[in-house]
Amino acid sequence: MQQTIQTLSTVRDYIRWGASRFAEAELFHGHGTVTALDDAAALVLHSLHLPYNLSESYFSAQLTVDERHKIVELINQRIKTRLPSAYLMHEAIFAGLPFYVDERVLVPRSPIAELIREQFSPWVEAEQIQHVLDLCTGSACIAIACAYAFPDALVDAVDLSEEALEVAKINVAKHELEEQLTLYHSDLFKALPAHKYDLIVSNPPYVAISEWERLPAEFHAEPEMGFTGGESGLDLVIKILVDAAEYISEQGILIVEVGSSAETLQTQFPEVPFYWLNFEQGGDGVFLLTAEQVFQFNKHFKKALD
Repeated sequence: MQQTIQTLSTVRDYIRWGASRFAEAELFHGHGTVTALDDAAALVLHSLHLPYNLSESYFSAQLTVDERHKIVELINQRIKTRLPSAYLMHEAIFAGLPFYVDERVLVPRSPIAELIREQFSPWVEAEQIQHVLDLCTGSACIAIACAYAFPDALVDAVDLSEEALEVAKINVAKHELEEQLTLYHSDLFKALPAHKYDLIVSNPPYVAISEWERLPAEFHAEPEMGFTGGESGLDLVIKILVDAAEYISEQGILIVEVGSSAETLQTQFPEVPFYWLNFEQGGDGVFLLTAEQVFQFNKHFKKALD
């Protein structure tokens, strides 16, 4: 460590060095960062309390000895523990917003963030969204981002994990949304009051158990409860499809991320016209159904539960 600290001196030096170390260790990058360079930059800038959009003019800045020690320790910790960087920083950026995260919740990274920034246009009229529901909220990143996107709407967020809801409470308070956003401890819709939502959005557990077992170590640092959706990966997704009919407004839409289980879902329900959304910033496996379609195909979804 001492030789590294004596040799490297600038912000740019430590980002390059960290990226090289990560590549050498063959870390996985997919929890808010895409490459080893992105991952290293996030850790270095966080440890220096600098913004992620830092001007390049600062990259040649000389670091103090204490700053160098802190960065080296953080880089080494990332390699040794295989924890996603967001857990080491206790921060993740989603839809341009900062969120507190730790091992009680998945690291926010859903492509649904792009939809939220666009206010789900052209699928809804923003001024007509009065009630929003986020199922399997985790850190509450989707719910909170929706609250920003629709400031006049009331947002409900649900999770079965009490530990996840503790993190969600931290984030609701962090963004001062206690008056607009309500958290529920519930198994999907079960503990919710009778209500109709104009927008139901969910990033539920959707990974088949066999697939989860093969994922890199960084994924296994996250709570399994947030990943696995039974043998097929679709256990919770089908329950959402069945029960959404009772909670969606007549002009509402249902948006659910199913990721790698998209093909399995479409194969299981070949008669259902799932609209698979495209994303300019990457990501797939997110479908949209209108309220009319939720009602129309409800019997098919119910049959899958029998």
